[in-house]
Order: sequence, then structure tokens, then C-alpha cells
Amino acid sequence: MALRALADGALFAEAYGDGSPRVLALHGWGRRGNDFAASLAEFDALAVDLPGFGATPAPTEVLGAEGYAGLVAPVLDTFETPPVVVGHSFGGRIAVCLAAAHPDRVASVVISGSPLLRLGPGKKPSPGYRMLRLLNRARLVSDDRMEEIRRSRGSADYRAASGVMRDILVKVVNESYEPQLKMLRNRVLLLWGENDHEVPVPVAEQALRVIRQAGGTAELEVLPGVGHLVPTQAPHAIARVLAEELRS
Repeated sequence: MALRALADGALFAEAYGDGSPRVLALHGWGRRGNDFAASLAEFDALAVDLPGFGATPAPTEVLGAEGYAGLVAPVLDTFETPPVVVGHSFGGRIAVCLAAAHPDRVASVVISGSPLLRLGPGKKPSPGYRMLRLLNRARLVSDDRMEEIRRSRGSADYRAASGVMRDILVKVVNESYEPQLKMLRNRVLLLWGENDHEVPVPVAEQALRVIRQAGGTAELEVLPGVGHLVPTQAPHAIARVLAEELRS
């Protein structure tokens, strides 16, 4: 395993194996490519550090998953044949957008724990919080106080992020990928932890229905006893699926 510069030095990735890579792995928010170390150990593969994580610098502008897919797309030039793309959580969002935009350059897609669809309406800020934002804009509530309030309300990922990465997080958590799922003509494998409380199994079941109803090919496998972090909790499952995909 070695760190490799890609896309003219714009991205960095962990490289596995000695041959031409056949797998592209995309990690979750706040993680990095080496999450896939155990699952990719026996393959020729690249596990990218997505922009803003690991060795890859953050973007200079606020991007959603489609924008991230545009940043990752040049990595496809590294592959002699279309790769199997593995995406976990945030990386799954990007994998779907990448496959939808470049169907002939992706062999198949393996997704785990990715919030691809919203099953209900998004939660709106309370009237009190909206009032505080207005008071902040009017300079009647200080920026420091407003930051304390945001941090107290936000997720762990939100609290850990800052600057452009926080704005990116806010953007992507409000995205839904039904249009991209309907466009997929690559084989899609949804590999989900039974105990994933961050992105529960019904999200995967709904994504499966959307893909199939649009004429795509998809399967769902639920992993007993596994939570959200499939790459580190069940690397053997990812390795098994990859071996099957590369044989087909």
C-alpha cells in the first residue's frame, strides 16, 4: 500500500496491489481511503482521500455530491478498464453521481450506508432558531454566540467541520439522489448493516425500488449485526462482493 497522487496532484489515494487497478473506493464523511485497507488487501485498487480529508486538500468552493463526482472523474483515466466503484456513506453519494454521469466508464457500483434518499420531509429549524439567525444578521446576536448555538444543535460531523467543509456538509445532507438513481444502468449492489442507525435499511430498500422501477439492475444484502461503518466492521463482506463482481 502506498500513497499515490492522481488528477495532476489534485487528489491522493492509497494504492493496493501491483497491477492495473480495477476497484475505486470512496470513503465516508470525516474518514479517509484507508478505511478500505482490509477489504482491498487482495485487490488492485485505489482508495481515494476525498477532497477535504486525509492527504487531499479541501475544495475552494462549496460543492455537492455531483461536484465531488466531477473532481473524482479524472481518476477514471487511471483505469485500463471500467472499475467497480465502492462508496460508503458520503462516498456512496459520489459513486451514484459518478456512475450516472459516466455510465460507460464504471463497471458496477457497490454502496454501503449511504443516505441516497430522504424518506420524509426535512426537519425545519424552530421558530426560535430562525429568530436568532435574524438577530445575528442584524448584529444583535454576536457571531461567537451564534456559532455556539449552531454547534449545540449540530451533529458530530457538523461540530467537527469548519469553513468550506461545513458549508459542503450542510449542502450534501440536504441533497437527494432519486434522479441519479433512475439514470443508473450499471449493476448496483447495496450492502447495508442491519444495525445502521445513521442510515437505516429502509433507505436502501427505497433506493432499490427506485433503481428497479427505472429499469436498472440492483440487489440489496443486509449484513446481520453490522452497523454503519461497513468498511471497517465488515471488510470481508466488501471483499467477497468485489471478488464476485470482478469475476463476472
